[in-house]
Amino acid sequence: MRVIPCADRPLHARIEDIDLSRPLSDEAFREIESALARHGVLSFPQQRLTPAEQKAFAERFGRLETNIANRYHEPGYPEMMILSNIRVDGEPIGFEDAGQSWHTDLSYATTMGYTTMLYAVEVPHRDGRPLGATEFASTAAAYDALPDEMKQRLKGMTVMHDFDKFWELMRAEKGSSRPPLTEAQRKARPPTSHPIFLKHPVSGRTVLYVNPGYSVRINELPADESDRVLSSLFAHQVQPQFVYRHAWSVGDVLIWDNLATIHNAVSDYRADERRLLKRCQTLTTRFDLTVG
Repeated sequence: MRVIPCADRPLHARIEDIDLSRPLSDEAFREIESALARHGVLSFPQQRLTPAEQKAFAERFGRLETNIANRYHEPGYPEMMILSNIRVDGEPIGFEDAGQSWHTDLSYATTMGYTTMLYAVEVPHRDGRPLGATEFASTAAAYDALPDEMKQRLKGMTVMHDFDKFWELMRAEKGSSRPPLTEAQRKARPPTSHPIFLKHPVSGRTVLYVNPGYSVRINELPADESDRVLSSLFAHQVQPQFVYRHAWSVGDVLIWDNLATIHNAVSDYRADERRLLKRCQTLTTRFDLTVG
């Protein structure tokens, strides 16, 4: 196994000479998790995985999450969501608009998300160029670059995150076919709050734990001031020097750390340019998270 860091970004390393369809030793897994803590995003090219093999690797990182929407999952694997624009007999086989704005998976949940794993089965191309990239921004690098005055001002504050914010953003701005959340779904995911600065449980670095998709309010500030500060933090997070853009290839497995990154799915492909990825997410149940 070789870990090849991205030369000019604070994110991403490529892992080569490893077959994820085979069981990993504890030593190999510790090396992978250590690399994930250092780099935030790991890619494993040229993999061939069954759903059982993908699930087995994903759950090494922690307890798997079952999506609240309870739609479009791999048959027999409710923990494995299908992301796709493919339709069969006019009906979508997966979420067509998943992740199409900057966000952090599961920041809206009481138990936050740890890792997300995507496996590319079909990747759209046009003129020989892959489409549907995924962008990542480092929350650790964003925190490091905050002015000391801002760090001191916001220290100890908390941010409210709301699942409904991103869901309605997709419905209103992306032309999504997803229906409104039901009352039961809303009750299952009420707004929740987390510290604005968190200490990463593996790397020990402090991260800026806000994101445009789900963060709605800094609880300790008046509403108008909270809006201004959050808007400034969102713009700060996605400066080019903090961002890595992953161009997909069939067989890619991508794992990212949801404490250390925010991400955005680029929707630059048409409905007839087929895209199919399979997703598993793990929770932070292994860790005792502390304020940064």
